[in-house]
Order: sequence, then structure tokens, then C-alpha cells
Amino acid sequence: MSTHRHPPLRSRVGLDAIALKPAECDVSSAADAAVDALAIDYEGRAHLPDEETLAKLAAESNATIRLTTPVRADGFDPLGDDSLLESLPEGVGRVLVAGHPAYLSPEEQRRAIAPRFGAALETDPDAWVGTESVERIAMATGATQYDLLTRSTERTLRALRTAGFDGDISVYAPTVLTDDPDAVLDAIGGYVARRRPVARALPGSDGATDSSATGRTREVLLEAAGDYALVGTESEIRDRVAELRTAGATTIVGYPARGLDELLERVRDR
Repeated sequence: MSTHRHPPLRSRVGLDAIALKPAECDVSSAADAAVDALAIDYEGRAHLPDEETLAKLAAESNATIRLTTPVRADGFDPLGDDSLLESLPEGVGRVLVAGHPAYLSPEEQRRAIAPRFGAALETDPDAWVGTESVERIAMATGATQYDLLTRSTERTLRALRTAGFDGDISVYAPTVLTDDPDAVLDAIGGYVARRRPVARALPGSDGATDSSATGRTREVLLEAAGDYALVGTESEIRDRVAELRTAGATTIVGYPARGLDELLERVRDR
């Protein structure tokens, strides 16, 4: 087990968990991050961590490990080829998602989502369910909801709690631990620009979205950054996370948009 060389991100910035993109980092490097959970994103089979890596991470980390598995993809399809599930080590949980079309073949994209969520939860009732593009189907499962932070997240959380939903709701958010606007745009400008409401508000489709953005484009992107990501100093992010908790979120998962090392080092050095 890890002894945690890094101070708890929960106390510093409010994060309960870290999302890892295996195409960008060695997921093993997060073993000593003092968080409750590590969520490994799915970026195609070419970047899927192997069984040995996952087993080592589960053994060395005090965090719960969760691997994102698209239920329509061969290898993770509970109604078809689920061969990759056999290689998941003990101690590695799952995040069930419909799957981004970029990582699915045309045939996989045509597969029905709802029955696959249901079948997967029969064998893994503790799995989280990603809600992006399938919110109603995900809600119908009653499992832990895994939401992407948007400008309407707090309103939606309050509405769900008011309506009586008492299940767990995890919120995923790109996290940029800086108040430098140029650094923010370099880290998440492109991501923010792809959100539909932001894309509609931008003055044109060909403008730069990084630190070189100017004028109205820069203004729109920086304003939207606070809606779609956790951005700012430790105290600013901590306050934003507290607002999400008050609205009804139970777990906050931060994706370190400037790199895992940057987030851990910035927190450790304070």
C-alpha cells in the first residue's frame, strides 16, 4: 500500500478523486495520490492499461480504482464479447459508459445502450454509470451517476435532490490549478470551445482557442472555463467544489488538464 507522499487533495482543493487519461500519463504514477478514487478514462483499446499495470496500481494505492468500460465495445459488451472483463484484476471497479463514437466501430455504435447497462449492472451493481448523452437511461439504472460538469450542473443537482433522488452523484471536471488566464486557455480552451453552448457563443469557428485567443473569443472562453471546469487558486477551486456539494454532488472527480504531475506538485509545494 502507498503511504501517500502527497497531501490530501480533498483538504487542499476539495477533490475526492482524480481522472487519469492513459494516453497522456503513466497511470501508475498516481499510486501515491491521496484521494479516495482513481478513475481511468477509456481512450481506445490501444491505450487500455494491461492487467499487470492495473493490479499493481490497485495493490499500491489506497484509492479505489475504477476503469471506464464502454458497454457497446467488443471486449466489454455484456451481451456479446466481454472477454476484456476477465482480465480486470480484483479490486478494480468499473465506470459504465455508452462509449464515445471516436472509440467505437460503426457496428458498435449501433448497439442498444439500455439493455447493456442493465446487464452490466447485474454483474457489477457497484459500478458508476456515465451520463453523457444518455442522461435518462443512466438515471433509470439507479446506479451512481457520473456527470460531466456543465453550466447547468448545480441546477440539475438541486432538482434531482428536490425530486427525491437519494443516490450518489459523481461530477467529473477538468481541473486547472492556476488563475493565469493564458495557462487556463492553453489547458482547456479547446475543450471549452467544443461545448455546444460555447460554440454557439463564439464569434467564429476558425479563431484560436488557446492563449493566443483575443477579443470576444477570449472573453467567451474564459467565462465558460468556470462553467465547465474547476479553475483558479486552491481556495477558489475548493469553494467551487463546496458549492457543488451543497447542490447535491457526493463525489468530485478532477481531471488534471495540465498534467497529473503539475497538479500533485502544485498541491504538494504549497
